[in-house]
Amino acid sequence: MKKSALVTPAIGAAAVLLATHHKFVSRIVLGNLPNYAPSAATLNPASPLYGKHIVFLGSSITYGAGAFGKSFVDDLAASDGLIADKLAISGTTLAGPEAKSYISRLHNFQPETTPDAFVCQLSTNDGRAGKPVGTVTKPGTTAFDTTTTIGAMEAIITEVNHDWHCPIMFYTCLRKPDANYEQLIDSLYQLQEKYGFAILDLHHDKALASATSMQRFAMLDDAHPTQLGYLKLWTPLFRASLTKLLAP
Repeated sequence: MKKSALVTPAIGAAAVLLATHHKFVSRIVLGNLPNYAPSAATLNPASPLYGKHIVFLGSSITYGAGAFGKSFVDDLAASDGLIADKLAISGTTLAGPEAKSYISRLHNFQPETTPDAFVCQLSTNDGRAGKPVGTVTKPGTTAFDTTTTIGAMEAIITEVNHDWHCPIMFYTCLRKPDANYEQLIDSLYQLQEKYGFAILDLHHDKALASATSMQRFAMLDDAHPTQLGYLKLWTPLFRASLTKLLAP
């Protein structure tokens, strides 16, 4: 009896580990089948996004970390003829002096032509990296504390407005309940009131959450879509929001 009592928990733990590993592998493989890849898309020259130049600044969701480096950005380039500058590096933060932070990468980027629009991912990494949230500055402020997330966001908005004079859209991400990220989203809406940019709030999109729950292989984990997830769920939302953003 004692031997059996000792072996049973070990077998149970191994079974849980194996099942978890199997689910992960299944999502990678079945969520990223070739027919979901951007290369399988049919180009629509009549798309209102055709030929539009858009800069996308972000981290793993914009990059496509759960989809072999292919995201909604690549879908839109393949299916809608969008001209995309994809400035995406997984695990990076909006704030900070690091070379790979959002603000640093934007400073060092020079597009070949003036963009028609700018899209920025509201990173879920800042809180985990210990970046201070910061506070929204008073109108007329021109110097921002880019060691804070809000300060970096204000600096990014101000730089894009000054250099490119194009419409701006931020988007939020799916994530398990996270008090820090909820605070950041609240601050994003405060910034929207100040600067007048668009927001695609996927984090609070109940229809997206419901559709995601019905697609077994749409997400690799709680945050990262597979190619199936992008193609079927995320890309159509970005297509609609960007079409509205660029409408005459």
